Amino acid sequence: MELNGAPATLDQIKALALTNYGHFTSMLVEENRVRGLSLHLERLVRDCRHLFNVELDTDRVREFIRKALAGAEQPTTARVTIYDPTLEMGAIGATAKPHVLVTTRPASTEQPAPWRVQAVSYRREDPAIKHVGLFGAMKHRRAAQRDGFDDVLFLNPDGTISEIATSNIGFVRGDQIVWPRSEWLAGVTMGLLRQGLDEAVTEEPLTLSDLPAFDAAFATNAASGVRAIVAVDGTEWPDDHPKLGELRELYAEIPGEEI
Repeated sequence: MELNGAPATLDQIKALALTNYGHFTSMLVEENRVRGLSLHLERLVRDCRHLFNVELDTDRVREFIRKALAGAEQPTTARVTIYDPTLEMGAIGATAKPHVLVTTRPASTEQPAPWRVQAVSYRREDPAIKHVGLFGAMKHRRAAQRDGFDDVLFLNPDGTISEIATSNIGFVRGDQIVWPRSEWLAGVTMGLLRQGLDEAVTEEPLTLSDLPAFDAAFATNAASGVRAIVAVDGTEWPDDHPKLGELRELYAEIPGEEI
């Protein structure tokens, strides 16, 4: 764990727990390369401008990632969190000087296990921003896991499907990939797949009653790639639909960008 390229101290990171204001992105690093690195950096720049009114220097971010990865076993998952350790709740409007916190953890090389997800009515605050305010999402994930599910699927107030707690969700209908039409966090893995698919990408407003018409479902996330979804509540699908294999192959063939 490094802050601006140096080991972080407890005083420097306590603001993440006590003030909890910032944003982040997580990426899978393999041989010092990241699929969609430019999209991760674009996200950091956009969210930094939105939350802190500051332009982020992506060259510094890349430098700090490289430093944090030195000697780390790969593949690894690197999380880049942007926050200002000096901001306090009572003076959150102060001029910000965002810092760059890079943390790493080992990444699995195995195909991710299929998930069963539970649908709940919930909308993240500022859903287009990958912010650190995860209380609501984690509260619902915890409840779903205690009910025997793996994760949670969020429904908008009108009942339309948006996203999984920290992943996007997509569906297969014949040869077609369908994404929910909603306000959600535009995931990097989702974006790369949409760019690479030959067929037209479709977005539709979807509700739980639409799900039995689909042949398969999947989750996308930068850390795990493409994961089969085998159930949303009582609607079930196989975990071995050929289209899921095609998506995994497509994702694996996307070249990584050097950090």
